[in-house]
Amino acid sequence: MDPRILEIERSQLKTDRPEFRVGDTVRVFVRIQEDDKTRIQPYEGVAIARKGGSSREMFTVRRVSYGEGVERTFFLHSPMIEKVLVVKRGSVRRAKLYYLRDKVGKASRIEERFDENPAQAPAAPPVRSEASAPTQT
Repeated sequence: MDPRILEIERSQLKTDRPEFRVGDTVRVFVRIQEDDKTRIQPYEGVAIARKGGSSREMFTVRRVSYGEGVERTFFLHSPMIEKVLVVKRGSVRRAKLYYLRDKVGKASRIEERFDENPAQAPAAPPVRSEASAPTQT
């Protein structure tokens, strides 16, 4: 691709987006324009697909609202997205989770994934027991 196009795309990339995978439960804060006012609306669901690359990268979020499955596709680097939060990490073996469309209720649950590398997780403060506490006499 032309280096000028790559430079323009590189300047439009957002750096504040968290790392998330397909299967993670994410909360996307979307800017909604109503007349002359702008408000932020959260949209929470399971990321079922990611595609594209660079500034064209997109992800699809699925949730069930009032018993009806709703999917919404977002551009990852869009200015309409205020922020993206990872609520829960999911453990899946597929790149696209389109099979969740056919699942209902508990069958659509995804197993939670915990950090594989414990060095990345924040360390818990050390626990002091009564026996290890200094004694005063």
